[in-house]
Amino acid sequence: MHCFVVGITDIGEEIGMGSRYHHLAFGPEAVARQEAAGSIVAYGADLDEPDRGPQPLGDRELALVRESFQFHMATVTPSGWPYVQYRSGPVGFLHHLGGQTIGFADHRGNQQFVSVGNIADNGRVALFLADFPLKRRLKVFGTARVVDADDDPQLLDRLRDLGDGRRISARCERSIVIEVEAFDWNCPRSLIPQYTDEAVRARIRPYIDEINDLRAEVDSLRAQLKAAGEN
Repeated sequence: MHCFVVGITDIGEEIGMGSRYHHLAFGPEAVARQEAAGSIVAYGADLDEPDRGPQPLGDRELALVRESFQFHMATVTPSGWPYVQYRSGPVGFLHHLGGQTIGFADHRGNQQFVSVGNIADNGRVALFLADFPLKRRLKVFGTARVVDADDDPQLLDRLRDLGDGRRISARCERSIVIEVEAFDWNCPRSLIPQYTDEAVRARIRPYIDEINDLRAEVDSLRAQLKAAGEN
């Protein structure tokens, strides 16, 4: 079974994906295979049109950005190899800075500096964001830059601010700022739902409360029976 996605939201409305993502992602070999498989009907309608530039981020994309507590980011080494790293933090650590710009405060790591070195070298990044419980996943192409803490402390302070009085407590050494070029919503069919401890606790809390209420009721009935037997 194939799962063809042509930029449709959960309620069936077009999200205006445009041609930017297809122009950046689809090379001749990919197009040839799509033609052979028949999926070019879903994906290739806009390949004959010129690249119209960056895709504007919409409410749906920005909602996932703001709700994310984790994502994977790929950079490109000077030798041409992809390099993927995992980034995580409290919900809200990935910020929308306005327009096409998103960013996050980069935590202190193992000091290999591979990702930041790659960004400094060519800036090309790809992000994979996923909401596992709702089986939503978003692929993002962007151009990134590294802003060291000493160069713009106000930016880093802004990226550490999570709102509602919350702040990132981890040591942050720099800001990573990304200009989004294109994005694509992936088919949810193969994404396995996963839940955080917090989400699991929230789901089972009503059942725990009911169990505690029933235990209290049983204890009360036992006490009444004991009292009646003693009389």
